[in-house]
Amino acid sequence: MEISIDQTHWYDRIWAALIFFTRLPFWRLHEPPKECYKTVVEHWPLVGWLTGGAMAAILYFGSMVLPYLVVVITAMAVRLLMTGALHEDGLADFMDGFGGGGRDRQRILDIMKDSRIGTYGVLGLVFYELLLGTTLYSLTPELAALVVFAADPYSKMVTSQLILMLPYARKEEEAKSKTVYRKMEWKAGVSLAVQGLLPMAVFLYLTRLPWTMIIFMPCLVMYFLYLLIRQRLQGYTGDCCGAVCLLVELTVYLVVCSLVTHPLI
Repeated sequence: MEISIDQTHWYDRIWAALIFFTRLPFWRLHEPPKECYKTVVEHWPLVGWLTGGAMAAILYFGSMVLPYLVVVITAMAVRLLMTGALHEDGLADFMDGFGGGGRDRQRILDIMKDSRIGTYGVLGLVFYELLLGTTLYSLTPELAALVVFAADPYSKMVTSQLILMLPYARKEEEAKSKTVYRKMEWKAGVSLAVQGLLPMAVFLYLTRLPWTMIIFMPCLVMYFLYLLIRQRLQGYTGDCCGAVCLLVELTVYLVVCSLVTHPLI
């Protein structure tokens, strides 16, 4: 017998998010009702606490025993393993679709659904990983660990606004995951904000870096990507969410790197 989302428990929804957004075997311990998977975005930043926390721990403690460059690459690799490169796959499909599909909406959607990776996707991943690695390497291990733990949940919170601002671009049965996220109610929105902003607030308090650019530049990047997605697709896809999440997160690192290298007077 099917149940409604409102009849599911909050811990089932969190468990569904952990299963959906990672490749860790949470499903072996408990399998939540399938309706819970429509709410996974509402707990996406909480998954960022796990993936960002793992990266932060490796960056901080690993730097005590290994060369820092090795530690940065290891931290990036561990997150890829934890998530199954889910968001990176979305970035590659996004770059292929928007790079090779022109302004033809259906062609963009078809390219993004194709499992093969094209030139735009390869270049997008290469430049993304290079920028991610070099920005983290340019920071001290302590600062890198703090900003990763803050940026991962924050970028997921910011990206989650796409499902409120746009409809889903495909039919539900055409979705890769066979799931379309539900529109969030105000309680879910408050919970999402707490999940995403709390680590960022701790980071800003500990580092005393100027908060305006760190908070608003990623939002500005998300907004411009939203305009592009709205213009080309008139709706979002899971690949769009993954791509926007990574690019928003990367913006946080670039801004922090810029502020550390050239402090504002």
